[in-house]
Amino acid sequence: MVNRFPSGCTGSGIMVLILLLLLASPTARAGEVVVAVAANFAAAMARIGPAFERTSGHRLTLVLGSSGKLTAQIQQGAPFDVLLSADTERPDVLAQSNLGVPASRFTYAIGRLTLWSPDPAAFSDGEAYLKAGAFRHLAIANPLVAPYGTAAQQALEQLDLWPGLQGKIVRAEDTGQVYAMAASGAAEAAFVAHSTVLAGGKPGSQWIVPQHLYPPLKQDAILITRAQHNRAAQALLDYLKTPTAREVIEALGYGLSPP
Repeated sequence: MVNRFPSGCTGSGIMVLILLLLLASPTARAGEVVVAVAANFAAAMARIGPAFERTSGHRLTLVLGSSGKLTAQIQQGAPFDVLLSADTERPDVLAQSNLGVPASRFTYAIGRLTLWSPDPAAFSDGEAYLKAGAFRHLAIANPLVAPYGTAAQQALEQLDLWPGLQGKIVRAEDTGQVYAMAASGAAEAAFVAHSTVLAGGKPGSQWIVPQHLYPPLKQDAILITRAQHNRAAQALLDYLKTPTAREVIEALGYGLSPP
């Protein structure tokens, strides 16, 4: 069974939870992989994880959060085996500091940024909606730790809207939390991963942000150095490259790099 820890579990708390899980599992030593997963990819891993466990026999534990926060936890010694980041920069930082295995890196998905509102009548033209500014709150992920938040800021900067919207922008840690803010009515609209909108399945207004407004959201995976001899960790990275996994990733709105 795929286990998940919420993004609110940090530092020593995560370590204790994971260690308890490892001690409780009779098969953990033989085939356990603990994966730090960028929040935007949660829905994909909810589908990929069980299939991986069935076909490989390994056990999978997911820890969800923003890429920046997960990377910081790895730097502080969190016992993760694999990082599925929402960018290329964090895996690069780990590789440069010998905390990640450089040769293991690859782009497992290419994300798309979407402006979403739970109100089906909110907008059909997202750019016009943003420029009109007829909303109280616009939610984005924190650009300091979340690549989708960085992309949202870049898009608003390209539209010359970033300074003027500061009084209306509200921030959350990751795209999952941002989506929840909009879904609950705490914000009229939100910049989220397109995959989050597809997985959420809620009616509403959506505008896929044109690619020229932000750099490509290439999402890289990397094997953590502490797990370089972990068969289950390598098996998961290999599985993410299979047609079965790639079909799920593409179905959730991501682009794919050539196999």
